[in-house]
Amino acid sequence: MRILDENFRKNITIYISQCALATISVFIVLMVLDVVTNAVIIAALGSSAFLTFTMPEAQISRPRFMIGGYIVGIAAGCLCHYLSLWSLMSWTSFIHESPHVVFGAMSVGLAMFVMVITDTEHSPAAGLALGLILNEWSFLTIVVVFVGIISLSAIKLVLKPVLKNLL
Repeated sequence: MRILDENFRKNITIYISQCALATISVFIVLMVLDVVTNAVIIAALGSSAFLTFTMPEAQISRPRFMIGGYIVGIAAGCLCHYLSLWSLMSWTSFIHESPHVVFGAMSVGLAMFVMVITDTEHSPAAGLALGLILNEWSFLTIVVVFVGIISLSAIKLVLKPVLKNLL
């Protein structure tokens, strides 16, 4: 039974450096955003950092998919967040009692649909859409998340010649 990846010993420097880059990227975001209030939103960025630094050659970690997916996730999450606050939705008792459940599910479905039809699929961005329904957030949160995903994409592009797929 094998515990360590067979490529680890040959590429220990690459494994350590790419994981360190992911750690630093997430650390910077954590320093800017309130960790407790924005836990789900930060988790989406952590997932994107994982994809960026462990699978840099995969389609899901390309800038089009990461940035495009986050644009869609933010739009779907914000739209559903504001719909959940709309007082006219109180005509249905289930929606009135559980708006986070209804609009959280709707935000994920909407984000998935738009990502698929625009060819910008990035699964952590669907989690972000849900996070915008379940957590309190501000415009600053959106800006930091967007700057975070653009930064991850830029770091990946700059380091593309030295980044290797770890999976």
